Amino acid sequence: MGKGIPLNDQDRIPWLCNLHDILLRDVASGQHVVLACSALKKMYRDILTQGKDGAALKCEESEKEAERAEMQLLVVHLSGSFEVISGRLLKRKGHFMPPELLQSQFETLEPPAAPENFIQISVDKNVSEIIAKIMETLKMK
Repeated sequence: MGKGIPLNDQDRIPWLCNLHDILLRDVASGQHVVLACSALKKMYRDILTQGKDGAALKCEESEKEAERAEMQLLVVHLSGSFEVISGRLLKRKGHFMPPELLQSQFETLEPPAAPENFIQISVDKNVSEIIAKIMETLKMK
């Protein structure tokens, strides 16, 4: 992305599998985990929670399969218009993703939908409102 080339599935899948393995390890050790990433497609979110079984892919697997923790993922979908997000991206300094790639991100995006476990929050809200909504949702789970 830093070179101005959008990532494709083949670029993203090994990274998502690695994140899946990290999430499994941390959840199995009793940690509460927050992961911020652009899991733009449902398939990507499935890889994060289910690894190869949920997405028919080859993620690293623990030798102790029986000890693997079942993960429940709450997707926080921060939604906003292209114009708002583009404006914010243009103000960033030193970010790895050039603003020219934003359109490809919108084209790739598959917003979460039922039966996925998600909430949608507008980026038009301020940060404290966004955090409050997330915390409120987590308390209900």
